[in-house]
Amino acid sequence: MDSLYTNGVIAVKEKNLLKERLLRFCEMSAEEAFRALVETGFGSGAEAASVADVENLIAADERDIDAFIREYAPSDTEKQYLLSPRDFHNAKAVLKAEYLSVETEGMLAPEGLIPVETISACVKEGDYSRLPESLAAALTEAKEKLSEENVQPSGAETGAIFERAKFAHLSKCCKRGILKKFVCERADMTNILTAVRAPDEERAKAFYVTGGKLSADDLKGLFDADKEKAAKALKDTAYAAFAEKCVKAKAEGKPLTIAERDLDMMETGAFYGRRFELDDKEPFLYYVFRRRMENADMRIIFVCLSAGMKEADIKRKLRLAEGGV
Repeated sequence: MDSLYTNGVIAVKEKNLLKERLLRFCEMSAEEAFRALVETGFGSGAEAASVADVENLIAADERDIDAFIREYAPSDTEKQYLLSPRDFHNAKAVLKAEYLSVETEGMLAPEGLIPVETISACVKEGDYSRLPESLAAALTEAKEKLSEENVQPSGAETGAIFERAKFAHLSKCCKRGILKKFVCERADMTNILTAVRAPDEERAKAFYVTGGKLSADDLKGLFDADKEKAAKALKDTAYAAFAEKCVKAKAEGKPLTIAERDLDMMETGAFYGRRFELDDKEPFLYYVFRRRMENADMRIIFVCLSAGMKEADIKRKLRLAEGGV
């Protein structure tokens, strides 16, 4: 796809981004915000009669984003980064449903690059030859684990198999440029969060993913009993502030919500500071990440409004509040 043509399409579509209107929604009641959202044309005409139907609008917009990715992605690499993670989620869900003899309803993510029907057929037949190597390997490993006698692997352990495979797949697909950098940073930040959440170093090692620059030895310091030393464990790396934020939140008995938001915003934040200087494939990526983050914020806003939260508290929770609405 020609980048100049795609960037022209984006220039038109960007006018429909909600931007500062997200903040204005926080100042309204849930009903007022819903009416204001509908008036923008958000949701591509999906059925929505009340606040309870907001998810229909968001789901419709997400389908529109997916369609945009499939049509305008500059290359297969961008499609892999943006859509293939869902294949690993859906494969895990299908395998779990088969193991528990339940339906997959409510367990699946929107379709990625592989039809769910294909994944389901492969799992049912035990033949993964139609699937990417990393996904096939994950299914094989997970199924063997589930089949072991006297072994009841936890959902977290099974999830870790697919998480590692996902990062291995992304590392293989994204070998250069900004997406290679994103895979690396996302892997490192994921491992930092894993280390801080884990009860001990050995447990953490079982859940680390590949694709980053930080080794298990680099992360050892996060387990120091001295919390001040643990907070400074990665002081000589690009993740110093992120790691310190994680360790301090844990020490204070607080959830890692802010650090998780930093991870969610990693790509968007990387582009925002130079958003007027983006070129080649970058405008496409920034536009997709922005729309996805707007939808994430939309969910937060309506959940919080429906719960009667105060305006200031809602705004503090938004992904895009600091990163450029």
